[in-house]
Amino acid sequence: QVQLVESGGGSVQAGGSLRLSCVASGYIPSKYSMGWFRQPPGKEREGVACVNTLPSTRYADSVKGRFTISKDNAKNTLYLEMNSLKPEDTAMYYCAATRTIWNPCPISRAEYYYWGQGTQVTVS
Repeated sequence: QVQLVESGGGSVQAGGSLRLSCVASGYIPSKYSMGWFRQPPGKEREGVACVNTLPSTRYADSVKGRFTISKDNAKNTLYLEMNSLKPEDTAMYYCAATRTIWNPCPISRAEYYYWGQGTQVTVS
């Protein structure tokens, strides 16, 4: 059974940085896509960034140039480096993985099967 556990969230001032991590237990083939999603208070969950095995990446327009997604297959860990944070980045951030091969990686939630419990990011 695959489990995803996020960490690294917290409270930060605008302009600051955070790095989120997501450790996967259980087998996720490296060719499957992984992504970060976020859900602001009172809003729907939205895609932030994704990566597959090429590795190719995709980003939501709102985070391009500020966030960087990466993956360490040896450590079964997905990362999200977040710089120049803004108050509108405040949300619960979730890590997710697909169960099929996608190319390019999908940035919509419908294609993801495995989900973590989330880590809160608050920017003031």
